Amino acid sequence: MSGGHIRLTSHSGGSDAPALCWGAPTAAERGPVVGTTTERGHRNVVGTHSGAYGVYRALAVAAGTLSREHRADLTNTSPTDVIGPHPQWGDPEAIVSLDPWGAMVAEVFDREIAGGIDIRPTIAVTKAQVILPEVHDALARGRLVPDGRVLLPTGAALVTKAAVEPVWHLPGVARRFGCSESDLRRVLFEETGGMYPELVTRSDLEVFLPPIGGQTLYIFGDPRALADPSVELTARVHDECNGSDVFGSDICTCRPYLTHAIEECIQGAQRGGVGLVAYSRKEGRALGEVTKFLVYNARKRQTGGDTADQYFARTECVAGVQDMRFQELMPDVLHWLGIRRIHRLVSMSNMKYDAITGSGIAVGERVSIPDELIPADAQVEIDAKTAAGYYTAGEVPDTVELKKAKGRGLNA
Repeated sequence: MSGGHIRLTSHSGGSDAPALCWGAPTAAERGPVVGTTTERGHRNVVGTHSGAYGVYRALAVAAGTLSREHRADLTNTSPTDVIGPHPQWGDPEAIVSLDPWGAMVAEVFDREIAGGIDIRPTIAVTKAQVILPEVHDALARGRLVPDGRVLLPTGAALVTKAAVEPVWHLPGVARRFGCSESDLRRVLFEETGGMYPELVTRSDLEVFLPPIGGQTLYIFGDPRALADPSVELTARVHDECNGSDVFGSDICTCRPYLTHAIEECIQGAQRGGVGLVAYSRKEGRALGEVTKFLVYNARKRQTGGDTADQYFARTECVAGVQDMRFQELMPDVLHWLGIRRIHRLVSMSNMKYDAITGSGIAVGERVSIPDELIPADAQVEIDAKTAAGYYTAGEVPDTVELKKAKGRGLNA
């Protein structure tokens, strides 16, 4: 926190809480994010560690299956791959919705942890194998060839993956959305039913751990190459769609686009580049599955059936808006990875493209979903989004975006 703030000791958090200086160039200068409930005097954020999963923690404590005093033993939990630090970590405007030091807390805040402060990682990095039937099909058809480095003969793709929990710097989030911090705090307080009174009583606490889902990153190839703009980067930013991604529902193109992107990422990594899929928990355009299913019914039952011209109108009738994903915060994770240029963006979404390029990351080619991968029942989605200006296919002149990035000091 800035030195001018006075801490109110009548609320959680006290004068012995570690200071936070968002956007500082080093972890020591920035300070740890502490959302513990065990030593309330150490708290320096609004909310608690684990975000939405804090409710399950409460249930476990209430049921007697978890000790309220439990501290995580972080032995051997360090990242399998070192990511950063990157220059963007020290830019308070580049990253406002996650803690860039969140994967390194056991290392960079070891003295504080040894001193009794309950600091927990908000990012974890590990390795895994991704096995998809669509990849097996691509192997059988000869579109993919195993190389033993990125893709095994079994059809398993080797990846580094990272789980990222949201950590919001409220002043930065407010600036990103063009509103005042006080208005943002008040509306967050009101729309959560007053769940976090510190939002409106503790202006000295600038960081909020929101009770929402985070995101998962899947990296094909060397994670260090992500920050090298001379290495070809194939990337997709994908928003969660449980019905399609997991259960294969054919009413939308989500899983086909996701698996197509994975195939593109594998091929890109095999060419000597690197691939990235950033998967965000924003179910149903961040409207949720209940709203999404209600809209499905409304679209199917309307006179004339499901039509492109009424696709978004029915969503607005139920939810009040067409889309609540608001991609303004999405590029933060790309900056955490040190990305300055995406050579091949597997997306037709103008919202995503505009957010990425607007943040100073150059984009070259935009890769559309092949027509043969669009389910018959999902064509209405493509038609509606194209008509509404959601989608643009084809290539984007590299020079235009590189000029934008150079103006922000992020070009190679």
